[in-house]
Amino acid sequence: MDFSGILLLLLLLFVVAALFKTARVVPQREQFVIERLGKYDRTLDAGFHILIPFIDKIAYKHTLKEQAIDVPSQTCITKDNIAVAVDGVLFMQVVDSRAASYGIENYAFATAQLAQTTLRSEIGKIELDRTFEERETINAQVVSAVDRAAEPWGVKILRYEIKDIVPPTTVRDALEKQMRAERERRAVVAQSEGDRQARINVSEGEKQETINLSEAEKLKQINEAQGRAEEIRLIAEATAQGLREVARAIYEPGGQEAVNLRVAEQWVKEFGRLAQASNTMIIPAQMGDVASVVATALKTMQSLEKPKGAA
Repeated sequence: MDFSGILLLLLLLFVVAALFKTARVVPQREQFVIERLGKYDRTLDAGFHILIPFIDKIAYKHTLKEQAIDVPSQTCITKDNIAVAVDGVLFMQVVDSRAASYGIENYAFATAQLAQTTLRSEIGKIELDRTFEERETINAQVVSAVDRAAEPWGVKILRYEIKDIVPPTTVRDALEKQMRAERERRAVVAQSEGDRQARINVSEGEKQETINLSEAEKLKQINEAQGRAEEIRLIAEATAQGLREVARAIYEPGGQEAVNLRVAEQWVKEFGRLAQASNTMIIPAQMGDVASVVATALKTMQSLEKPKGAA
C-alpha cells in the first residue's frame, strides 16, 4: 500500500471517529454531563444529540432510576451500653446530574457512610429493648439526616430500612428467658382470669336459681292462700244458703213439727251414743227435760228470725 492509500485510510478512520463523537444517543432515564474544553457546558437528557468532536466531551453519566445501596453491618452502642450489630439498605435517586458530578467525588459511598454514622447516633439514644420496636422512628431519622446532607450533591434520599439488629449471644439468651417468663406469666394470668370468670358465672347462676326458687315459692304460697280464701268463701256462702233454706222451710206448713222431730231425733241419737261410750251416765231427773230442750231450741230460733220478719 502506497502513502496515498495509508493517508486515505487514516482520513476514513478520522471521519468515523468524528462521527462517533459527534452523534450521541442518551438512553431513557439517564443523563449525560457534557464538558467543553474541560468546563461544564450542559446536561443531555434522553434522546439524540450532536456534539462538537474533540471539543465536547461526555464527562459523567448518571442514571435517574432509584438506586438501592447496601449499608454494611456495623456495631452500635445502645443507651444502656449494649453492643448490637445493625445493617440496612438505603434507597436514593439522582435529581441533579450536575451537582452529583461536581458536588462530591462518590455520592453512593458518601451517603452510605453518612447513613452509618447517623444510625450509630440514633441507636445510642435508646435502650436495647426499644431498638426493635422503634425501627420506624430510627429509619425516619436516618432518612431526614442523610437527605439534608445529600441535598448539595444532587441526590434525594427516598427511604432507609434496617435489615437486621443482632444483639450479643448473652443478651439474646437473657431476652429469650425474659420472653419465656413473660409468656408463662401471661398464661397464668389468663388461666386465673378464666377461673375467676367461671366462679363468677357459677355464683351468678346459683343466685339466679335462688331468686327463681324464692319467686316460685312466693307464687305458690299466694296461690294456696288465694285457694284457701276462695274455699272458705264458698263454704261460707254454701252454709249461709243452707241456713236460709232451713229458715224458709221452718215457716212453711209443717215446718215447726219437722224441726221438733229433727231435734228430738238428734237428742236421742247423741244420748244413745253417750250410753255406748260409757257405763256410767247421768240421766235427767225428768224425761220431760227432752221436751224442754226442744222448746228452748225453738224459742232461740224464733228470737233470731223475728228481726228479719219485722224488717
